[in-house]
Amino acid sequence: MKGQDEQAPEIVFEATGVYSKGLERFLQDHQYAYCCLNPIQANEETKTMRRQKTDKADAHGLARTHFRNERVHTYVEEDYYRQMRAWSRYYDELDTEINHLHNRMHAILQLSFPELENVFSTRSALFLNIVQLYPHPDEVLNHSRTVIRNRLKQNTKKNLSLQRAEAKGKCLLEAAKLSYPAIPKDDVRCEQVRDYACRISELKEKKEQLIKQMITLSEGKVEYRVLISFPGIGETTAVRIIGELGDIRRFKTHKQVNAYVGIDLRVYQSGKHQMKDIINRRGNRLLRKILFFMVKTMITLRKK
Repeated sequence: MKGQDEQAPEIVFEATGVYSKGLERFLQDHQYAYCCLNPIQANEETKTMRRQKTDKADAHGLARTHFRNERVHTYVEEDYYRQMRAWSRYYDELDTEINHLHNRMHAILQLSFPELENVFSTRSALFLNIVQLYPHPDEVLNHSRTVIRNRLKQNTKKNLSLQRAEAKGKCLLEAAKLSYPAIPKDDVRCEQVRDYACRISELKEKKEQLIKQMITLSEGKVEYRVLISFPGIGETTAVRIIGELGDIRRFKTHKQVNAYVGIDLRVYQSGKHQMKDIINRRGNRLLRKILFFMVKTMITLRKK
């Protein structure tokens, strides 16, 4: 589509989350160049002394300022990067939901069988299996050590040796003997905590499936091979960095990358007063989180 002067229109709009994605896809499908502005940038460029805040006024304001500002057309990424970002966000949502369920499960276990969290690692698959089998100490005491051992082995998906199952069963029995729960074993909250443990196990399996899909899609990409070559960066971290960072080719300088992540320094000086430089934190918080734990892993490996 061209105007009367035979030139393609200049298209500029403000990013509004999921609501502007349909417009972006239309423009990409029809190969229109466009400028999609960050809301902060759009607000700064259209700021006036007296401003009327309506959708129509905002659009008109962006149009009036378009030729006064040097705006670069939005970089259109390959579909691979869009899919990776969607998977990464899905992974983070599952992780958040797992943490919420762990908190709820912890609250009920303090009533039904608090000693479990002192004996077993609360993030392990074995702990989740035990909660589903024995959410109350009375249920443990109703079974012999042999029955407990066999049930642990049969209900643990990972290969659990008889010796390890025997040892864990012994610890479970000792914890049950020392426990004095606040609720009886037929309380509805025992069933509730079983349900929480089951849902956490399912969500963890889904997370593993997502990572496998992301790895399969990324194995032929150069950035993936580069990232996993660094000590301290595994497959999960590599695909999540790609998912959150996107196509790094759209950044012209390292400063732009730092700003996107939110680790560029914020400097404040007035007169003789100068604040300590801190990172801006205006950027991708999920990517900052991933990089933080990545660096911690690198430091740990360096100490060994």
